[in-house]
Amino acid sequence: MYFDSHVHLDGISDRAGLPDVLQRATDAGVDRCIAIGGTREGNTFAIDAARAFPERVRAATGYDRDYAGTDYDLDALEKLLSGDTPVAAVGETGLDYHYSADTATAQKQLFEEMCGMAARHGLPLVIHSRDADADTLALLANHRSSRQGAADRLGVLHCFTGSVAFAEKLLELDLYISLSGIVTFKNARALREVAAMIPDHRLLIETDAPYLAPVPLRGNPNEPAYVPHVAATIADVRNVAVEEIRDLTRDNANRLFDWH
Repeated sequence: MYFDSHVHLDGISDRAGLPDVLQRATDAGVDRCIAIGGTREGNTFAIDAARAFPERVRAATGYDRDYAGTDYDLDALEKLLSGDTPVAAVGETGLDYHYSADTATAQKQLFEEMCGMAARHGLPLVIHSRDADADTLALLANHRSSRQGAADRLGVLHCFTGSVAFAEKLLELDLYISLSGIVTFKNARALREVAAMIPDHRLLIETDAPYLAPVPLRGNPNEPAYVPHVAATIADVRNVAVEEIRDLTRDNANRLFDWH
């Protein structure tokens, strides 16, 4: 079975429709996913989904870069992370200078606070980074040097779209790299080069649903049932059977998110 390591369930469905989304995933061979927060509403939805479907969903909660410079509530996040429903990761969080370079300083402050949350709770980070390679690497290096815990549970750079050089630096920090439906796009040749070089033990796959539906489903709302298409493209690039990508990415996700 496949593991979708990054899905915004609140963007796909309301609570009433969630069983159907998860059933379609199961029918497609996808039985585990990480429900991503990043917003107040998304955090609550992810926790509720994990509580309702504990065999199929775990939650990641945090504040993403859009909260930079706003009056975000760290106490509320602390309560979620300390609550009865286990949280698998802090996120999504990180830096995006492509759309919001004007808030770079505030983004870095927020990212540092999310790193602190992750360190205090012994959780990995789910990281977004766009056009912010140097600052992302610097902040993660600081986090890595100050935290305690297993080196292979620092976190994952999700929906990777960067260069081979950026990927190599992340791997030096023991980060996982997750590939989304973008790797299936015709104009993603450079990303497929990255897909070919990621070591087996550091590769994850995701949908980032409801965004970025893979070929041949582009233009449709994305959902966890479509993650096998991501695996198939990666398998082709790496010249291995798709079952190998399915199994190793599942093992990696189970290890990162401590889901046993």
